Amino acid sequence: MAATVPLIDILRALADPTRLRIMRLLASMELAVGELAQVLGQSQPRVSRHVKILCDAHLAERRREGAWVFLRTAGGGGRAVAPLVGAIGEVLAAAERADAEFAAQCAEDRAHLDAIRAGRQAHSQDYFARHANEWDNLRSLHIDDGPVEAALAELLAQASGGAGLGRLLDVGTGTGRIAELFADEAAHVTALDRSPDMLRLARTRLQHLPAGKVDLVQGDFAQLPFGAAQFDTVLFHQVLHYAIAPEAVLAEAARVTAPGGQIAIVDFAAHDREDLRTRHAHARLGFTDAQMAALYADAGFVPLAERALAGRELIVKLWTARRVAA
Repeated sequence: MAATVPLIDILRALADPTRLRIMRLLASMELAVGELAQVLGQSQPRVSRHVKILCDAHLAERRREGAWVFLRTAGGGGRAVAPLVGAIGEVLAAAERADAEFAAQCAEDRAHLDAIRAGRQAHSQDYFARHANEWDNLRSLHIDDGPVEAALAELLAQASGGAGLGRLLDVGTGTGRIAELFADEAAHVTALDRSPDMLRLARTRLQHLPAGKVDLVQGDFAQLPFGAAQFDTVLFHQVLHYAIAPEAVLAEAARVTAPGGQIAIVDFAAHDREDLRTRHAHARLGFTDAQMAALYADAGFVPLAERALAGRELIVKLWTARRVAA
């Protein structure tokens, strides 16, 4: 960063009380520009000008999610934070301890931030309340989530040899439950979903994690918005049955998985519940082991393990595999 932005320009970018407050807030969590305006009590155009100055100085960076623009400290997305940005964060933390007026302002900002978090939680609860009957109906057809999550954790630990999950991509993160479950085992988590509503739910669930630990990205599993070999672990939890062309989805998954990386798919065994196509938009009525083996092979994965979890009408299956060299 120092090679592209002169130090004097970086210091000028920090020479404003509002921008110092923004940097302290971003140390806590990623925020939408509109949320920053709400916390700071300023107009969105004014906050956007401050944001531009910080981004031009490479102290912060923007990330678009649908119609929303989010801001985070520079070096997000699983990359190491630049040394100068980290040092500035430490200086501002020390300033907050030493300067009573600055500390009081930061405390007030965090109180407003807590209100935003509470608002997200209320939105999440409202969404679940409105859709509870649909999800309860689907859950009644298969085993509870607990045994499935335990089996997934066991198979992932076996595949990684206890070395952790590295850079984790949770495809179709939904409410963020799986991303949250495995965050401690991963160096960094990217939670992807096509739906802005689901990403807002995931943001609520994951907002307690350290800033920079998780990226939430809007995107399609058939056209992943990532470069090649960016992830060590890729998860599909009850997602692949929405794919009209699962072979194309797994080809994309293979493209973004590093050689030697692992993939885990949790989905239904093949079934004949045609009503799930119309009531829950399922494009595929589960998968046989032979189908999954063929999908893995065609995409460049070597199967590792599979497990079936019966219990009710639908059988939940887990399949893991490893990425071979492209």
